[in-house]
Amino acid sequence: MADKSRNERHSVSADTVATVLKRVIAENGREHVRGYAMAIGCLVVVALTTAFTAWIMESVVNEAFANKRADLVMIICGAIFAAFVLRGIATYYEAVILSKIGNNIVARYQRRLYSHLMALSVSYYNESRSAYLAAQISQNVTGIRDVLNMTVTSLARDVLTLVALIGVMISKDWLLTLLVFVVAPPLLLGLRYVSKRLRNATREAVELNSHVLGAMQETIQGITIVKAFTMETELKTKVEAIIGEAESRSNRIARLTERTAPMTETFAGFAISGVLAYAAYRSIYAGVMPGAFFAFVAALLMAYDPARRLARLQVSLERAAVNARMIYEILDLKPRQADLADAKPLTITDATIRFDNVRFGYSESETILKGVSFTAEGGRTTALVGPSGAGKSTVISLIPRFYDPAEGAILIDGQDIAHVTKQSLRNGIAYVSQQPYLFEGTIRDNIRYGRPDATDTEIEEAARHAYAHDFILAQPLGYDTPVGENGVTLSGGQRQRLSIARALVRNAPILLLDEATSALDTESEQAVQKALDEAMSGRTVVVIAHRLSTVVRADKIIVMQDGMVAEEGTHAALAARENGLYARLNNLQAPVGNTGT
Repeated sequence: MADKSRNERHSVSADTVATVLKRVIAENGREHVRGYAMAIGCLVVVALTTAFTAWIMESVVNEAFANKRADLVMIICGAIFAAFVLRGIATYYEAVILSKIGNNIVARYQRRLYSHLMALSVSYYNESRSAYLAAQISQNVTGIRDVLNMTVTSLARDVLTLVALIGVMISKDWLLTLLVFVVAPPLLLGLRYVSKRLRNATREAVELNSHVLGAMQETIQGITIVKAFTMETELKTKVEAIIGEAESRSNRIARLTERTAPMTETFAGFAISGVLAYAAYRSIYAGVMPGAFFAFVAALLMAYDPARRLARLQVSLERAAVNARMIYEILDLKPRQADLADAKPLTITDATIRFDNVRFGYSESETILKGVSFTAEGGRTTALVGPSGAGKSTVISLIPRFYDPAEGAILIDGQDIAHVTKQSLRNGIAYVSQQPYLFEGTIRDNIRYGRPDATDTEIEEAARHAYAHDFILAQPLGYDTPVGENGVTLSGGQRQRLSIARALVRNAPILLLDEATSALDTESEQAVQKALDEAMSGRTVVVIAHRLSTVVRADKIIVMQDGMVAEEGTHAALAARENGLYARLNNLQAPVGNTGT
């Protein structure tokens, strides 16, 4: 197949946290450098006021309790009060600034993801479950924000606070400080082991949770089929199994993540108990003033929280980096249908479409079209008929370049569509699919998607031609009535007529109709067929229909079988052929076929 989505995939799962962090900073750092500078300034204030609180404890104990200096108590208490107020203000502004930056990063990547997804080929979506893709994006997009924010807060707050407090500890008693850090290396090695194991577990958990959300979304979207075929038990069993796997994986992540707690607590307990024992010995037997000891213990206790957060930093960054990597896997997909370097805007004159020995398959192991050649004359109607699986819908999908042929060429007015811009190509085409799709919004919005600059008058005129105007006016708010998700508030026939109105308002020289009347009842079909007859006038139309009543008046009928053109001609000529495929199809629909002769 010419466009294989798996060839588009580019995995970055082997990237280290440092590599992901470098990319995130490169893409976002410059734009938010001022905000991060302000946040870092606030975090520096937090770190310094925290260290000051520990440092002043020696004066509190020695001057207030040992030396009983009442004249200094108010000064010391005022300094402590000011430090806490300053730290509170700095913490508030730091949190607000980082939240605003984080929200902006999430919004930017959501826009970027949406824009990139729009550039990917249709084949990518055929091989990727939409529910799973949506769930994966929603779960992972915050990972990029978390990588940056955790790095900033850890470096500017936790590292600075820890360094400042260690400075206080060294100034009060360097030997005690040395004893505290004797046990640090084993802790760091243990945390490194945990973070490595956590990396794979986190990725598996994200994928399993995406499957859970995807399965639920799929069930909601197909609830009528679920109910009609009493599939509740089967789907419940399937989803519960997925949920069970996700729960098991999340439990494993919890166990791995929380292993840092006994490690750090053990380290803290050993350090603090050792310090107390040493300080008590010096106070009892050497008569050393307790102020320095209290200041040291205060600094040690205050250092515990930033040390614990830093100890967990690699574990937390691994989880966030996994999320970020999965987003980058999507952003790094290379669209295989990008405009060629020599692509030029399509110039349409009479809109003649020619297929020249086109071969195509949806995968390398199958061939759907086997050398298809025909011409759809400009300003005329060409109908594609044939048994199911003959390749009719595939032919339609190749004209707007939803896919590219493996061999051969498709030309519009002599211009190979592979060498024109997709935007100009699709601007010249109006398309009505076999399964009408409506977007959330009003009826007017859905018709206007055909041409964003269409006036209300043009929208209503298109609705009239599609025989939709009357039922639209019968809706509670007329053209401003919300259609619900995929037009759930409308019948199938009504959705199809709105889809036709959307194509008509586009006013394009080429009209593609893929079973455009398949969802309509007999009365609606006759009405819409009259509207289509009017809309077809003066346009190049390629239409697919199983019911021959919709194509008997076509200027040319292409009969397809097994991916090839079997017959070609008018209805009258083809129906008169003995043992012809079209004649056989016509005889099978004898009451319908007779109406057109």
